[in-house]
Amino acid sequence: MRMPAGKGRGEPNPGRACVRKTMAMLSRLREVPRHLLVCEKSNFGHDKSRHRHLVETHYHNYRVSFLIPECGILSKELKDLVMDSGPYYFVKDLPLHELIAHEFINTFVKKGACYALTYNTNIDEDNTVALLPNGKLILSLDKDTYEEAGLQGRPSQYSGRKTMKFSVEGPTMMSYFSNYRIREHQPEIALSTVTDLQCPVLQSGELGGKPEAACSARELFEWLGAVFSNAELNNEPDNFISTYCCPQPSTMVAKAYLCTITGFLLPEKIRLLLERLCRYFDEPKLAPWVTLSVQGFADSPVSWRENEHGFRKGGEHLYNFVVFSNQDYWLQLAVGANDDCPP
Repeated sequence: MRMPAGKGRGEPNPGRACVRKTMAMLSRLREVPRHLLVCEKSNFGHDKSRHRHLVETHYHNYRVSFLIPECGILSKELKDLVMDSGPYYFVKDLPLHELIAHEFINTFVKKGACYALTYNTNIDEDNTVALLPNGKLILSLDKDTYEEAGLQGRPSQYSGRKTMKFSVEGPTMMSYFSNYRIREHQPEIALSTVTDLQCPVLQSGELGGKPEAACSARELFEWLGAVFSNAELNNEPDNFISTYCCPQPSTMVAKAYLCTITGFLLPEKIRLLLERLCRYFDEPKLAPWVTLSVQGFADSPVSWRENEHGFRKGGEHLYNFVVFSNQDYWLQLAVGANDDCPP
């Protein structure tokens, strides 16, 4: 008797193979994505403090947020700095060889900080490109594109067209790329005052926290994520979105000022903002600390310096400063599933 195809001994069973593949896929989905968080403590006055270097080598910044407890209104100096965060530019269908032209290098790269990144591309699916301020062009290409371009280790030969976003100090982009479709954009700025905010109690010398006396850097990091996401922090049992609450010990502040800037933001602008927040305590303040958080573009080919960055299960690369009144600071650096340990 002839057995139906696929049912005989030694012959593959399509149904079983499909079940195995499905189970394997579900198993991978259940895996918790790996995340890396590095926390360290220093002081802005220390000779070996690396705060400036970390800010200046995190090139492609998407969002900056700062939180000031016990503050209802920004000082003029801080507000002026926030309002001077842009502009940045979109250039549509730009040939990549334009970024290595001698005129471009002489006009922008050698005379000021110039950063560029492909727009609306997914790092794990599309060809992505990033220009670093030192003039290096970082390409993340699929194998077929790489071979078709005949690169063989020479990125300058790749002449594909991409829509690029630029952030630059110095000469204007509008006139230089006037032959292409170019648009100027300003960052989006959101200013708000949060009332009756439950804040963690922190001690600058206790990075790991202290039972019943101070919360840890990790607890603060999670709390900040909830605050910046506008999550409810009251742990109500009928809240089906979030049951998160502020870690203990905590204190209630009547007002806290929250500012978020979203766009394509230069490291130089962020450094100035951090320096201004450090000077916030030049005069006595009720606030025990302030925070500055910076998020990178999820689909940037690099995170810090030239460290390779990917997305897969999570494309985050970000850092957070907690600035204390005695000029101590905590620095928290986080990356997602595909990256090496932050620098």
